[in-house]
Amino acid sequence: MKLDIIDKEILKHLQADAHLTTKELASRLNLSPTPVYERVRRLEKEGIIKSYVALVDREKIEKDLMVFCNIRLKEHAQEAGAKFVQQIVQLEEVMECYNISGEYDFMIKIIVKDMREYQSFLMNKLASLANIGSTHSIFVMSEIKYETAYKVG
Repeated sequence: MKLDIIDKEILKHLQADAHLTTKELASRLNLSPTPVYERVRRLEKEGIIKSYVALVDREKIEKDLMVFCNIRLKEHAQEAGAKFVQQIVQLEEVMECYNISGEYDFMIKIIVKDMREYQSFLMNKLASLANIGSTHSIFVMSEIKYETAYKVG
């Protein structure tokens, strides 16, 4: 699907505020609500808009520690890698997981309350996964930039 300027504007506005009604969105775009409604539904149907979420301030819910953990697998066979992925996505502390190139095989982003909770996660959950060869943890001291909206067009 090719995005035109109106589609891109819709995406820009909805990424900034997903609470916008069709009427409010149409007003910002100087269009009538019906074509805006149809465009938004098409963007959803095509999978360009995947979902609508509430972004939560993690510190206000006592999730103060962010850790990036690089993981090297012992075995790189397809079945072993698939089993690792299946297991890692089940861990609620893991917010993001990336298969990466270089010295490590995966990078995960972990959010927990504090160092004690991270230690428990590391020892009781992560270390229990069979195919992990080694890990390297990087602790975030402060978050400088955090964006959720993609520049479109």
